[in-house]
Amino acid sequence: MSLTVGMGPFGQRPGGEFNFELPRTKGLIYFEDSPRRIRARLGGETVVDSRRPKLLHEHGHLPVYYFPRDEVRMDLLEPSAKRTHCPFKGDASYWSVRAGGKLAPDAVWGYPAPVPEAPPIADHLAFYWHSMDEWLEEDEVAIVHARDPYHRVDVLPTSRHVRVSAAGEVLAESRRPLALFETGLPTRWYFTAEDVRTDRLTSSDTRTGCAYKGFASYWSLDDEDDLVWSYPEPRAGMESIRDRLAFFNERVDIDVDGERQERPVTQWSRGPRARS
Repeated sequence: MSLTVGMGPFGQRPGGEFNFELPRTKGLIYFEDSPRRIRARLGGETVVDSRRPKLLHEHGHLPVYYFPRDEVRMDLLEPSAKRTHCPFKGDASYWSVRAGGKLAPDAVWGYPAPVPEAPPIADHLAFYWHSMDEWLEEDEVAIVHARDPYHRVDVLPTSRHVRVSAAGEVLAESRRPLALFETGLPTRWYFTAEDVRTDRLTSSDTRTGCAYKGFASYWSLDDEDDLVWSYPEPRAGMESIRDRLAFFNERVDIDVDGERQERPVTQWSRGPRARS
């Protein structure tokens, strides 16, 4: 999630309301400095080591790091024949990366002559995240995608009475769940295994990654695939949700203190596989 994705204020389905009509959201771009040192490696070689990265926020997209050319190992880049066009940024040129005996084709792009309305991106290059073997944010491994500085995740213990059911069958119930509040997403309720009908769940081979929480494992219920997830090895700061189970609010009935919650509509409404 971010300012420009999902339920964010400039996303596809804003979760709130402005006091005026926005002139437009499609094509909205915000380009800003990041104070974080960012590195990327391929084949054991450092391809970019930036202390002056920029973050580009664009409507409908997760934020992307753009790096000054002088912080990129240009000697490891090979010009590519690939070209693309963005009406809001201009014509993009591409490069492949050859490092440490590995080749990452069309992994890097830039806009050498951006359109006049674009932010000052002409002397910067961006990387497809998954084209590199490893990313570091300062000295911590970064996963999945660039983290958004406006994204927040809070996990709080609560004594609220939360019940989860599907087709009238109670699947989880607790007065001691954890409430996870994450920017742009509905509240997620994390239960101990003792408070969940785990006998009704079947382990799935689906795995997904979250830049903020870690890598998740999934369980299915009858013909409802990947309805429940857990983080067996959460990221630093998220340790309290380790091995707890959460349900997609979008696909089950949830009662909080006896009040039925409206099912939200998000990119997760059809499950993690459908999202991709």
